[in-house]
Amino acid sequence: MTLVRRLSRIVAALVLAGGIAQAMPASAASSRIKDLASIEGIRQNQLIGYGLVVGLNGTGDSLANSPFTKQSLTAMLERLGVNTRGANLRTANVAAVMVTANLPAFGTQGTRLDVTVSALGDAKSLQGGTLLVTPLLGADGEVYAVGQGAVSISGFAAQADAASVTRGVPTVGRIANGALVEREIEFQFRTLKTLRLSLRNPDLTTAKRIASAINDFMGGDTAEPTDPSTVSIQIPPRYQGNMVQLLTDIEQLRVDPDQLARVVIDERSGIIVMGKDVRVSTVAVAQGNLTVTITEQPVVSQPNALSNGQTTVVPRSGVTVDDGSGKKLAVVREGVTLKELVDGLNALGIGPRDMISILQAIKASGALQAEIEVM
Repeated sequence: MTLVRRLSRIVAALVLAGGIAQAMPASAASSRIKDLASIEGIRQNQLIGYGLVVGLNGTGDSLANSPFTKQSLTAMLERLGVNTRGANLRTANVAAVMVTANLPAFGTQGTRLDVTVSALGDAKSLQGGTLLVTPLLGADGEVYAVGQGAVSISGFAAQADAASVTRGVPTVGRIANGALVEREIEFQFRTLKTLRLSLRNPDLTTAKRIASAINDFMGGDTAEPTDPSTVSIQIPPRYQGNMVQLLTDIEQLRVDPDQLARVVIDERSGIIVMGKDVRVSTVAVAQGNLTVTITEQPVVSQPNALSNGQTTVVPRSGVTVDDGSGKKLAVVREGVTLKELVDGLNALGIGPRDMISILQAIKASGALQAEIEVM
């Protein structure tokens, strides 16, 4: 009996392991709701400010060409009790800059932010500079943070009389933890009665699947998709006042996202990206270009010895015509997959540029069952 029990346990373990192995691909294809949607109201806010960077080693703005830098420098010195009105300022150690930062959601007073500093005038480099106190404003014109600190850049510029070397962009720098939050954005998160999820890739099927996953977890009709990009959730009584616990439970639920069959084309760089659901009906494709090549090889003709002839240049032209006769008509079968479509087009010897035109022509014929998006 003991041997039989051991064999039974081994068989049960093997069956369980096989079931887990079969379930792995399905779970691997799903994504967390946390990765598919964001919480409405939990977002960053962009901040911007205008300031001065000082301490540059002669690589700042030329005050003659940057009047705003001169005015800002004069106004700053006046606030510090130094009168420079009417003086001829020639310093090249100051640069006017724009300062940008992102205020995170629920950022509290005293929280530090990273800021980006970008030259506004004709400064050559911000290396070694220090940003003076700069208020950072929100879209409503209120000051939400104040930035200051030493600017760190990843590029450099070196110049001599006959040569110059520039690496990266020396006129843009960053200050780690260079700003302090001075004002908080009020958002009553705990008192919400309805929660809205915003899909990062709007899709009706994905929104319905997210709502179904939440309802299965909650045990009722709590979530409802209102449009392709929004899922509305009524806060259950047991989660009232405890939104963090609710979001923690919801974000970890897994959903199989759906997507529209789409072909994305960037004509400038020749990049083509196709989704896995792209299908093509039966269509014949031929690609050929008429290429005319003309070459000129002038030949110098010299007269024979003891003759009265003159040395002349005789033109010799060569014309070559390639009508693409070696390329044949190819048939793309109905319902081919993405891999088969790409392999078939590559077999015709088609480059990315020509492939873009062919895909657009297939779409115009009605044989491409996908949406083409040109960037």
